[in-house]
Amino acid sequence: MHIVAIIVFLVVLFGPTIWLKSVIRAHQEDRSDFPGTGGEFARHILDQLSLQHVRVEATSRGDHYDPMDKVVRLTPAHYDGRSLSAVVVAAHEVGHALQDRDDYKPFVQRLGLVRFEFWLVRITQVLALLPLVGAFGSGIPHLVVISFLLFMGAALLTFGVRLINLNVEYDASFKRALPILESGYIPPQDLPAAKSLLQAAALTYLSGALITFLRLLFLRR
Repeated sequence: MHIVAIIVFLVVLFGPTIWLKSVIRAHQEDRSDFPGTGGEFARHILDQLSLQHVRVEATSRGDHYDPMDKVVRLTPAHYDGRSLSAVVVAAHEVGHALQDRDDYKPFVQRLGLVRFEFWLVRITQVLALLPLVGAFGSGIPHLVVISFLLFMGAALLTFGVRLINLNVEYDASFKRALPILESGYIPPQDLPAAKSLLQAAALTYLSGALITFLRLLFLRR
């Protein structure tokens, strides 16, 4: 039973990321029937939606939308690629730009919580070292209590942010990107694969919540 539990836990933890990578690879081939690359598709959709102020750039730091700089950033494979994966990922990131435009509440909440989470986690990481400093830690025991309370707060906040992320990602994928793709930008026979890509991308945030929580738990020990 322990072995089964460990296997199930590992599947839940790493399965979505492995699935996403395999789905992206499966649809990474160049499509001559597509009129443009992922970067060109993102630019076209943004212009159609009157978001000319949002730039589109290539990046090596992963596909994302930067709400501070108002930039959709795509990895080279998706920025320059003419594949289903490139188009779907570009549509998803444009979905985040739409959330920003519409002041979508969970998207706005995530921005504020991520900033707070960043500093709380950093403070927790420093205070977690207190028990290792024997004299200092034992001489000021209330700091150890504060460290524990901050750790619990950081763990809960991190998990909460990742759950909000899951909501934000699903909205960007299925309420914004998918309707764009369904409006005639990709052939109908490609829609099931596009939905799989969007589903896999969203589920990685659930596994991300578990991974982040376990990382903090390991640090505390």
